[in-house]
Amino acid sequence: MTLANQLTLLRIILIPALILVFYLPFQFSALSSALIFSLAAITDWADGYIARKYNQSTPFGAFLDPVADKLMVATALVLLVEVHASAWFAIPAVVIVGREIVISALREWMAELGKRANVAVSNIGKIKTTCQMVSIIVLLLFRPGVNLTMTWIGYITLYLAAILTLWSMVIYLKAAWPDLKPSKPGASE
Repeated sequence: MTLANQLTLLRIILIPALILVFYLPFQFSALSSALIFSLAAITDWADGYIARKYNQSTPFGAFLDPVADKLMVATALVLLVEVHASAWFAIPAVVIVGREIVISALREWMAELGKRANVAVSNIGKIKTTCQMVSIIVLLLFRPGVNLTMTWIGYITLYLAAILTLWSMVIYLKAAWPDLKPSKPGASE
């Protein structure tokens, strides 16, 4: 078990901790849940860095890392949809989670074709992830009614993440389109 894989597993272990702390009826629950999510975001960056720098990439890590990321983000968004109970929050949350499902399926399918590299993570995806992490941390820390300015910053970065989410999905789908479109009957492959 490599250090990179241990960090990925830690991110999964932090999910129930995030849920528990989020619902604690104490004043510090907002700060604590933001800190837990921040730790998860740091491990997301650190496990990839360590895996590349120290040649610790493993098939298990390649599978588990994106799963851990998606589980943590989806969990945080579901928690936040409850406290930001409005369509204005639910729409970007659904866009982000829906895109993750679509791209995960696309990557799996492209891997079956031996063309996983066609849908590798792009720079837009990295910027999207940064916006997503910032927005979730801000919104976990500043619950509705606490600080209107910070809530707006959280919403703006969440919408920016959702826009980048759609943009990166279009890029991935365009890259995979030659393999997605149906073959013409009788055409050679």
